[in-house]
Amino acid sequence: MAVSIRLTRRGKKKKPFYRIVAADSQRSRDGKFLEILGTYNPMVEPAEVTIKEEKMQYWLDQGAIASDTVKSLIAKAAK
Repeated sequence: MAVSIRLTRRGKKKKPFYRIVAADSQRSRDGKFLEILGTYNPMVEPAEVTIKEEKMQYWLDQGAIASDTVKSLIAKAAK
């Protein structure tokens, strides 16, 4: 089972809210996931990113691959 760290969409129509999750790479975007690692809210100014760093590091150490978007959010949260 290959694990990826990616976004899953929540929220209403035209008002997106995303969770950063660890999920099996074969599952659908909004399907079943293993663990919630953080959130991303693009609707506020500036965009709000929260990451549970210890959980994120655990999954990266286990070999999970972060999507390009999640990599940029991690960099944004580190600032």
